[in-house]
Amino acid sequence: MKRRTFALGVGGLAAIAATGWLAWRESSRGAPQANRSVGLQAELSTPAAEGVGNFFATSLTDLEGRDVALASFAGQPLVVNFWATWCAPCVEEMPTLSAMAQKMPNVRFVGIGIDTVANIRQFVDKIPVSYPLLVAGLGGVAMVRDLGNTAGGLPFTVLFDAKGNMIDSILGQVQPDDLTRRIAAFIVKSKT
Repeated sequence: MKRRTFALGVGGLAAIAATGWLAWRESSRGAPQANRSVGLQAELSTPAAEGVGNFFATSLTDLEGRDVALASFAGQPLVVNFWATWCAPCVEEMPTLSAMAQKMPNVRFVGIGIDTVANIRQFVDKIPVSYPLLVAGLGGVAMVRDLGNTAGGLPFTVLFDAKGNMIDSILGQVQPDDLTRRIAAFIVKSKT
């Protein structure tokens, strides 16, 4: 009797594991890979192109409560990082992005927090950031979706040229060498 119960238990666990694996595999097929380009300019759909227009037509609040028009960042290559204090990969990449912003004065960096002003202020008290941080709250999820990140995942980094064209985007934690290469590529393109 014990062997039979054991065999049924093992068979049941195997069936559950196989079902879980198949469900995960099917659900993962539609999700974009992390650290992969999500919306290259050449592949921008009409909704994503409209999302870029909507992005630069938006104003967000900074940590001092002032409204900042996103259009004020146009005219120079721009790296926009959507993040949240509750997102571990976001928090982990912030010092890297801050260091890159200091080393690249010809590129503007801005962080858009999908969070509260209070949480972002607490974060900055612990981990200073060298570039402006703006607060989008939960409305930031719609912004990332409009820019081609249909999953709404974080962190999400978008690169714009000096004319405000979306050049590249990265879903997931940035890798410093990869981001540096991408920035260098779009700076070269914007000069030609």
